Amino acid sequence: MSVLPLVFTSGWASGINAYAVVLLFGLLGATGVTDEVPAALQRPDVLIVAGVLFVAEAVADKVPYVDSVWDAAHTVIRPVAGGVVAALLAGHNGSLPELAAGAVGGSTALLSHLVKAGTRIAVNTSPEPASNIVLSLAEDLGVAGLIAFAVFHPVAAAVIAGTLLAAGIAVVIFLWSRIRGFLQRRRQRRAEKRPAAARGAAPPVT
Repeated sequence: MSVLPLVFTSGWASGINAYAVVLLFGLLGATGVTDEVPAALQRPDVLIVAGVLFVAEAVADKVPYVDSVWDAAHTVIRPVAGGVVAALLAGHNGSLPELAAGAVGGSTALLSHLVKAGTRIAVNTSPEPASNIVLSLAEDLGVAGLIAFAVFHPVAAAVIAGTLLAAGIAVVIFLWSRIRGFLQRRRQRRAEKRPAAARGAAPPVT
């Protein structure tokens, strides 16, 4: 069977939490649950680093505004991780060129990352922190459950991942006015903090 469904699902999950994807795949392979995981993801050093970063993300992802800063810093990391994991899966399986798999995994990860980042910006407009925690837990459990499911039922998991991605895009479009307002207010605050000279104001006459 083609590895494409697994590549697509891993890309979607990487855009949500790339460290969880690497950690879960590595543990599933290292414990012998599946032989679909390449050896590179099962290495002890990879598992340790992924575990530490997963814990860091689990904490940062549940704190209002810190989560958006974390997302901004991972705009490149998550798509790259999604592409690398996809290429490794394709290379291990041999049924899909690694370059094509990397493109699918990376682009899917970028889309799901943008959906996550946009949703978090909208959630951060609410004053209470409970929504951040609930959303973060739902993302963590969703990634874990779907990756484990994808190992044994890749096609069904890919359908679920595609549905979640489409639904997420629809939510971001629906919340776009709130997201745009938040970004405009943030740019305005940054502009107000800049010195007058940096804003092009004339220096005072002495």
